[in-house]
Amino acid sequence: MRVGIHLMRFDSVTPADLRGELARTVETADAGGVAWISVMDHYFQMMRAGFPAQDPMLEAYTTLGYLAGHTERAELGVLVTGVTYRYPGLLAKIVATLDVLSGGRAALGIGAAWYEEEHAALGVPFPPLSERFERLEETVQIARQMWDPSDEGPYTGRYYQLDRTLCSPLPLHRPEIMIGGSGEKKTLRLVAQYGDACNLFGATPDEVAHKLEVLRGHCADVGRDPAEIRVTVLNAGDELLNGDVDGFVETMRPFADLGVETVILRPPATSLHAWVRDAVVPAVEPLSELG
Repeated sequence: MRVGIHLMRFDSVTPADLRGELARTVETADAGGVAWISVMDHYFQMMRAGFPAQDPMLEAYTTLGYLAGHTERAELGVLVTGVTYRYPGLLAKIVATLDVLSGGRAALGIGAAWYEEEHAALGVPFPPLSERFERLEETVQIARQMWDPSDEGPYTGRYYQLDRTLCSPLPLHRPEIMIGGSGEKKTLRLVAQYGDACNLFGATPDEVAHKLEVLRGHCADVGRDPAEIRVTVLNAGDELLNGDVDGFVETMRPFADLGVETVILRPPATSLHAWVRDAVVPAVEPLSELG
């Protein structure tokens, strides 16, 4: 099992000190074998998670470009971009640029979006859920076409029409498409049809096992081998905050047995650099032994 980090809070230092804190954090993570580094894609901090909306929140892809310059190995992505935030052709171009400038390490994490308050605050349209899912499918189709060196022709969908899907330079490696969320009827169907990876919400192995069973059913329906889809989960890593690496490994063992390939850790209210150095990196090698 591999380890990732999800940098979803930026309140441990002042804005003036944030660039240095982020640089130290990801340099330590990258050198210590952390395989995935992600940020959130939100305009405001998440009120639903108990944070004040006015807490610091960085623009996602600007941040990833900065992190790319301070890392060499870790995959870089957003967990996850809401489909409503950017036009799909522009989004595919942004991710391709990140891939080129990071040396082939970009991923496209994408979902149907949910944070209505931030959309209303900044004047961004927020269509009904069914339409957002339809737009999500078209966006993934557009990204795949834009990253295909053999096809720069038009794209005609219900919501998006592109005269020419030109993307130059192309990504060095086609970015992994990670579809976030665990909705059983729509999200996991899209994972089966288009996803290279998924990020499942599930606090217990039983919950994750159920989601994977649903995903296998969708894969059977579309003729897809579920082994082609990398499975990731988010986790707070509470044991690691107390230095209990062995306890955390035992907590993650049943997830690894289910086929979870990467556990992505969320930071507590502390220095990001200290958290990565003292809690995350010590767990990288022991978790790798889970397979």
